[in-house]
Amino acid sequence: MTSDTLTPEARRPINEQQPAPAADTKGTTRPVILTGDRTTGPLHIGHYAGSLKNRLAFQESHDQYLLLADTQALTDNAHDPAKVRRNVVEVALDYLAVGIDPGRTTICLQSHLPALAELSMLYLNFVTVARLERNPTIKDEIRARGFGRDIPAGFLCYPAAQAADITAFRATVVPVGADQAPLIEQTNEIVRRINAVAGTPVLPEAQAVIPEAGRLPGVDGKAKMSKSGGNAIGLSATPDQIRAAVRAMFTDPGHLRAEDPGRVEGNVVFTYLDAFDEDRAGLEELKAQYRRGGLGDGRIKARLEEILQELVAPFRARRAEFARDEGHVVSVIRRGTERARAVTEETRRDVVEALGLFRL
Repeated sequence: MTSDTLTPEARRPINEQQPAPAADTKGTTRPVILTGDRTTGPLHIGHYAGSLKNRLAFQESHDQYLLLADTQALTDNAHDPAKVRRNVVEVALDYLAVGIDPGRTTICLQSHLPALAELSMLYLNFVTVARLERNPTIKDEIRARGFGRDIPAGFLCYPAAQAADITAFRATVVPVGADQAPLIEQTNEIVRRINAVAGTPVLPEAQAVIPEAGRLPGVDGKAKMSKSGGNAIGLSATPDQIRAAVRAMFTDPGHLRAEDPGRVEGNVVFTYLDAFDEDRAGLEELKAQYRRGGLGDGRIKARLEEILQELVAPFRARRAEFARDEGHVVSVIRRGTERARAVTEETRRDVVEALGLFRL
């Protein structure tokens, strides 16, 4: 991969890039898509494989809103708001570095969209605590974080907050991992209840789109690549960091000598090759040779390192260019947020009016 992979807007000099054009989602002929990331740290190649790559394609065919989810990040980081704050720009830098085009994708900041908070509060009246606790995604996350019964209320109520995020933009397409699909189901439950009370379809239902690429494991073989777990390769990783990460990757513990037959399934190196190697025929031949025996781990790691070095190099260079002008990055976020505020405020007004709340 070369810098040609980046969109024309991303290759344009920073001071010539344009904000997203103002438009109302209600009159659009293109489907509206909402996606985003918690601002808890810079993004990694797992994000690229699982979501960012798809977002580059979606901005060609959808009205795409990309949410810097700092309010959501506070649900389990309220003890460290500075971490959440400083990573707003870090995540935005990663968006721009991979080629997200602020002229075609609206990048906006969650905490500066008051309609989202107001809709969240309204929606909590259309869902029970028992239903929130039964949500499989929330149950799994509560267990993973060891909350027990000390669950932050904001965390428990996240399904209602996400419903507010989705519906405020009138999004009908929401890319999520398979483990997040129950959240979209609960969003649609809330939408149906509000529409029933309003007596009119004031809000659209959303469809969960699950990317074909599964979640990448950490370089240490653990089930999840994590920004905080130290087992990820960042989108701005240096050549030495990439080399060290690949060399440390788990392969097949039973593959002790090059001539031994090896297992491809569960082999972290091959999992990454599946995600990033575009030479599919060559990769299948490599797998067959590894299974037969006669192929050392060093060779497959060398192939993966070459691919990852080529993938990350333009991202790293582009990110460094944007980072030299943080004011521009902030202005991109500000302009996108202003546009998003107009769209979400219109939805809030429509919901309030449809529900027949008192008007002053």
